[in-house]
This record gives sequence, structure tokens and C-alpha cells, in this order.
Amino acid sequence: MRDVIAEIWSTAKRNKLRTALTGFAVAWGIFMLIFLLGAGNGLINATMQNSDRFMANSMSVYGGRTSKAFEGLKEGRWITLNDKDFETTTARFASNVDEMGASISQNSVTISYRGNYTSTSLNGVYPNEADIYKLEMCHGRFINRIDNEQSRKVLVINEDQAKELTTGDIAGLVGQYVDVGAFGFRIVGIYKSDRSGGNSAAYTAFNTVRGIYGRGDKADELHFSFHGLNTEEDNKAFEKRYRAGLNRNHRAAPDDEGAIWLHNRFTDVLQMNTGIAIIRTALWIIGLFTLLSGIVGVSNIMLITVKERTREFGIRKAIGAKPWSILKLIIVESVIITTFFGYIGMLMGIAANEYMDATIGHMQIDSGMFTATMFVNPRVGIDVCIEATLVMVLAGTLAGLIPARKAAKIRPIEALRAE
Repeated sequence: MRDVIAEIWSTAKRNKLRTALTGFAVAWGIFMLIFLLGAGNGLINATMQNSDRFMANSMSVYGGRTSKAFEGLKEGRWITLNDKDFETTTARFASNVDEMGASISQNSVTISYRGNYTSTSLNGVYPNEADIYKLEMCHGRFINRIDNEQSRKVLVINEDQAKELTTGDIAGLVGQYVDVGAFGFRIVGIYKSDRSGGNSAAYTAFNTVRGIYGRGDKADELHFSFHGLNTEEDNKAFEKRYRAGLNRNHRAAPDDEGAIWLHNRFTDVLQMNTGIAIIRTALWIIGLFTLLSGIVGVSNIMLITVKERTREFGIRKAIGAKPWSILKLIIVESVIITTFFGYIGMLMGIAANEYMDATIGHMQIDSGMFTATMFVNPRVGIDVCIEATLVMVLAGTLAGLIPARKAAKIRPIEALRAE
């Protein structure tokens, strides 16, 4: 085997450019596959992280505007949700609905404390609001069931609002009374700000807002988590039945999609997963075609090698060399080239992914309303890197098999005819 390797090394030194070009094709194929998969993983991880701010199996319901005439009523009526819609959801759809809640907002509310103040919107909510929007409590607690039942004047604010109300430790605000407009509220919790734009409000009990601001039986939104809807078809069927049920409460056509708006986060997740699967498949296809170009390069170079060494192989057979020895020489040369340069390509791909993670991997886009990470952990598992390299080596072996068989079939007489 040492003699074979020495001969291969001697051949490579005599044909430096050809060997370098072949090695570059192999290394580039592995590098591009690992680089593309890493970049794709970075984008996919960022997308999943940004969409993970909400509970996946949850739905929000909003009042809309009728788009069809129904029962003598013209289209264009504004629909406002109310307690009847809440009861319809919990009674008729209890087999799928887990935890039910609602929210109602009062805009432009001023919160003041010892000469400091902040302006925000005051959202009356149910306890499940924290679960659906994944609010992270820093100090104290969120709104609970008893707060709602007793219409307590309790308040949950975010970190930024707390810092505007006090220059000291914000944890000290928990338990303190503040003025919310003309009413006194007790702060019971402080939650983490993430500048998403979806959780910049101050929270209190749902019934408290309705009572103070005279909103009757109205609600701005309904929120609930659900189970048993595992496919997109199941969700569409549920949405159709649910919309028809609520439309009936407001004398709107059962199929009027404008009257009641539904935001089903689970279907968003299903569609996102489908998109992610397509992206992953596309990246693998592109990467494998890049690998294929390297394999074709190895095969072509080996064919050229056989053609150039026809006289040598013919003479070898004339003096007693077995076809297997020539076959082994070409195959081993293919394996060594693909293994060596494939390993280099793998290291380059891993280094490129690490560089991406160290630079754009921590980059955030700030729109003013929210911040979003565009690239998260753009890496590929070491197992994938090794598997890709092994595939390249195996493919390089097969690529060298064709020219090797051709070399093994060379007859001594051809050595005399070769120029």
C-alpha cells in the first residue's frame, strides 16, 4: 500500500494543476453544502424564534365589518364582540376550546407615581393573556381569576414603564399604589419588555376596565387555546363552524368572513413548517448538485489520467501486472483526493458558519416598534458534516471506478499505439 501511495504522490506532483483543480472542485462542493445548510438553518432558527412569542395552539377573534346583506340588513355593518360570543365559544365549542379569555382596551391612559408618569393603553384581560402572548414576569404576578371576579383595581406594567415611574429598584413598585387617570390602582406585577409591539400595554382585570369606562357587555377581542385540531383541514373546518356560530349572534351570513376575523396561530405554524421544509429541501438539492459537480470533476480527471498513462498501463500488463492492481491504483487515487480535499472543504464550511454566527448571527433589525433577530445559530451538526464528507468520498470512489475499469482493460498492444 505504501508503494501505491508513493506512486499516487509522484503522479500528483507531476500534475499539480490538474490535481489542484480536482481538489478544488471536491472541497468547493463540500464547502457549499455545509455553508448553504448553515445559512438556511440560521434563517429558519430566526424565523422560529421570532414566531415563538405566541402560544402556537391559540386563536384570537376580532369583530369586523359585514361584507354581505343578510336577513334584510345591509352589508357594511360593524360587528362588536360581546358576552354572548364568549358564552357561545365556551358552550358550543367546549370539545376543542381549553382556556377562554377576552380583552378590552382603553387608549391614552396616564399612569403617575410620585411626580413621575407614563402614557400607555390599559388592557383589561383574563389570566390566559400571559400564556398566549408568553409574557415573562420579572417581579410579582399577573392578573388572576379573583381579580376578574371582584373587579379589582390591580395593575401589571412592563419594565420600561416601571423605569419611567421610579429611579430606584423597579421591584420596589410591586405593592405600591399609582394613579391611573382618576383612579387608584395597586401594582401587582412587572413583566419583561421585548419591544415586540404586542405587549407594550399595562394590564388589569377585564371586568375592571369594563366597569370603570362603561363598556357594558362589549369586548375588543376573544382569546382561547385549543386542542384536537392537528391538521390544516381540521382547523379550516373548525374556523368555518366557529365563524358561523358567532355570525349568527350578530345576524350576519354564516359564511361572511368579513364579519368575524380569526387569527389562528396554529395554521400559521403549519404553513411556516411547510415553508421551512421546502427551504430545507431546496438547500439540500442545491448542495447535492454542487457535490455532483465535484464528483464529475473527479471522474473526468481520472479519465484524463488513464488516457495519459495508457502506455504505462499497457507496459505494466505486458510484464505481468494484474488488472486488479491497476484498478486498485486508480480507485485509491480517487479515494485519497476526495478524502483529503473533502476534509478541507468540511473545515472551511464549519469555519464559515462560525464566522456567520460571530457576525450576523447576533444582528437585530430594529423597526422602532419591535426588534427581530434575522440570523440565529447558523450551524450544521457535525454529524451532517461528516456524513456529507463520507458521501463525497463514496461518490468519488464510484466516480473513479469507471476510469479504473477502463484502465484495467488496456491491452499491452495499446501501449505501442499510444503516442
